[in-house]
Amino acid sequence: MCDTFVALGNSTADGAVIFGKNSDREPNEAHEICIIPAADHAEGTMVNCTYVSVPQVAHTYAVLLAKPFWIWGAEMGMNEHGVTIGNEAIFTKLPYEKEKGLIGMDFIRLALERSRTAYEALHTITQLLEAYGQGGSCGFTHPFYYHNSFILADPQDAWVLETAGRHWVAEKVKDVRSISNAATIGSEWDLASEDLVREAVARKWCKGRDDFHFARCYSDVLYTTLSDSSRRYACTTQLLQARRGMITLQYAFETLRSHGLGAVSTPRLDRAVTGATVCMHAGAGPVRNSQSTGSMVAHLAPNLHTAWMTGTSAPCTGIFKPVWLDSGLPLDEPSPTGKFDERCLWWRHERLHSEVLKDFSNRLPVFSANRDALEASFLADWQTCGADEETRRDFSRSCFERAERALTTWIEDVRSTPIRRAPRFYYSAAWRNFNRQAAME
Repeated sequence: MCDTFVALGNSTADGAVIFGKNSDREPNEAHEICIIPAADHAEGTMVNCTYVSVPQVAHTYAVLLAKPFWIWGAEMGMNEHGVTIGNEAIFTKLPYEKEKGLIGMDFIRLALERSRTAYEALHTITQLLEAYGQGGSCGFTHPFYYHNSFILADPQDAWVLETAGRHWVAEKVKDVRSISNAATIGSEWDLASEDLVREAVARKWCKGRDDFHFARCYSDVLYTTLSDSSRRYACTTQLLQARRGMITLQYAFETLRSHGLGAVSTPRLDRAVTGATVCMHAGAGPVRNSQSTGSMVAHLAPNLHTAWMTGTSAPCTGIFKPVWLDSGLPLDEPSPTGKFDERCLWWRHERLHSEVLKDFSNRLPVFSANRDALEASFLADWQTCGADEETRRDFSRSCFERAERALTTWIEDVRSTPIRRAPRFYYSAAWRNFNRQAAME
């Protein structure tokens, strides 16, 4: 399960577009940040996606990706033109294609590599969707099939794109918008596939255009309900609406850290085996089997596009750090896998996350104020970085190094904090099992 949002320039404090996303995947499905440089390709070249190959284009743009380590595509990313995309799993009544094909994350990378604007990216995805469909398992350790929705943004505009099989519908964003694991477009839209309504009529989901409603006609009620998407969608929407015209990067960080309105910092995560929050932590049972494994906030100004990445799970325990495509990624480490690896930032942070979950309401406050202060210092210094590539490269590296030192300190501080209220037995058992599967000490 995931959550994605965007605020256009008319809704932010500084007039830039701000995009945010939490990527929710399985607990040990390590997230990787990588930069793929621009490239030229010979005619007739094919590009190998996660499962299938499609014809390559003559030139691909440089892209910054945040992705599950085993997948070719990405959960979210930005290209050199500031085009930024994130996707959501949505559940529809149309049968899922079990044969291997393009998956939602492949569409994101293909669109980022081929598009100069959000509008171009929308058409890139819909053309590929209509030509190849969407199919194949998106699960790490177990089969998982779904259709996709997307938010596509650039420094001027943003779109919401929702799909069902090879059908699709799109809405241009007017100010603020969020999506979760449910279709949100109803009877009004800006663009759609030619046979969208005709398919619904043929399946007797509606009588015609007058009573057609995309979400109502195409949504699978059971799986959509189990995703708890309505509560998360309501949470992000209310948070964005409450600060419309004053939305800042810090507020975007806080939105992704939300555990529900009125419970941003210290909820009981072990209350049930169902339910989900924007900042998601896995639990016991088959419904709560995912968590926020990576987070990204993009600041899209006309002349400078900054990606703020955690590079870790659980944004409430992570630190947002600035990355620019042209100045490179300040991480010199191997790609993570599904097993613990001390050399990888994602796994080093999992030690902190795992320790916090042993008494979340008591242990998170041990360092949360320091986390906020560190990010505030990053944001203050970021304002003075300017357009000089070398200055930005040094600043980005400094932020990652300071965050690493903080992580080391916080792990020790949390471990030395006594557990006052241990989680329920089934929650603790679930996390012992996750850690055992990852071979994490």
